[in-house]
Amino acid sequence: METWDAIRARRNVRQYRPDPVPDDALMRIVEAAWRAPSARNNQHWDFVVVIDRAQLEQLSTVWVGAKHIAHAPAAIALVVPEGGDERETLIDQFDLGQAMMAMTIAATDLGIGTGHSAVGDQDRARDILGVPADHRVCYLLGVGYPADRELQPIHKPNRRPFAEVMHRGRW
Repeated sequence: METWDAIRARRNVRQYRPDPVPDDALMRIVEAAWRAPSARNNQHWDFVVVIDRAQLEQLSTVWVGAKHIAHAPAAIALVVPEGGDERETLIDQFDLGQAMMAMTIAATDLGIGTGHSAVGDQDRARDILGVPADHRVCYLLGVGYPADRELQPIHKPNRRPFAEVMHRGRW
């Protein structure tokens, strides 16, 4: 798939076919995150790939919006160190956003759907994933082949009108 088509085809997938995602595809998706821009090249991130069904089911309980993780063939947890000042925390969150977007585009390019989620219960998430107490599990990304329809460019996305959100020179 061309990059522009992958950007236009990417959508949040919350229902997955049971087919496993090949390991080489998972590694490519995580490599996309690893290659994402990072402020000052800090790369404070770590990524935990989960394919174990029991772990996936447990992870689906760490946030109300994470239910889809229970039925995904795989999930990727995005983790950063705790602490730091407010600026560093903000920069880490921005970096994770770029890593997340890189993963979703890489997955779409492979015909693989993704659905993101926040994490509320940090203690539970850390326990399930074996993440040290001085780190924060910020986001989860469900990964799998869409159950409803293949990923194709969306010609009329459910978005605010482009002319309403794009401004030239001034608001």
